[in-house]
Amino acid sequence: MTLTDELAQAFNNQVTMEFEAAIVYRQLAIDMDAIDLPGIAGWFKAQAEEEQVHAEKFVVHMLDRGATPLIQPLTPSGQHATSVLTAFEASLAHEKKVSESIREIYRLAQRTGDIDSLPLLNWFVDEQLEEESTVSAIIGRIRMIGEDGNGLLRLDSELGRRPGAETAIGRA
Repeated sequence: MTLTDELAQAFNNQVTMEFEAAIVYRQLAIDMDAIDLPGIAGWFKAQAEEEQVHAEKFVVHMLDRGATPLIQPLTPSGQHATSVLTAFEASLAHEKKVSESIREIYRLAQRTGDIDSLPLLNWFVDEQLEEESTVSAIIGRIRMIGEDGNGLLRLDSELGRRPGAETAIGRA
C-alpha cells in the first residue's frame, strides 16, 4: 500500500521534527559542556544522535512505501539552558511535543486505514513513553539534589555512563 499524500506529509513533518529534536539536544549538550558537566553533556549528545536514528526510521518507512521523504526547513526551538534543571525541563517539553505529533500520525493512519504504518508508529509510541519517563525521573532526581554540587557531580558521572555519552567527555 502506498502512502496517501496526507500521511506522506505527516511523515515528512515528523522527519523534520526529529532532526529539529537532534539540534535541540545538541544545543543542550553544548550548554552542559559550558557549565563543566561533561557526563550530562554526553547524555544529551547521545540523545541528539538517537533523534537522527528516529528520523531515519521514518525515512526508510517512506522509501519502502514508494514515497520520497522531504526534509522541511528546520526551525529548532532555540532552547538554551543555564542549569541542569532547565535543560531537562526543555528536554521533557520537547519530548511531549514529539509524542503528541506521533499520536496525531497514529490517529491519521487509523482514519485512513493505513495498517502498514501501525507497527512503526507502535514502536514510536512505546519509545516516547520511555523517553518521557526517563527524563521525568531525571528531573525528579535533579529536584531532590537541588544546588548540591556533590549531587550534581554524581548525576553527571552516572549520566555520562550512558552508551554513546562518553563522546563528550575528555574533549580536546
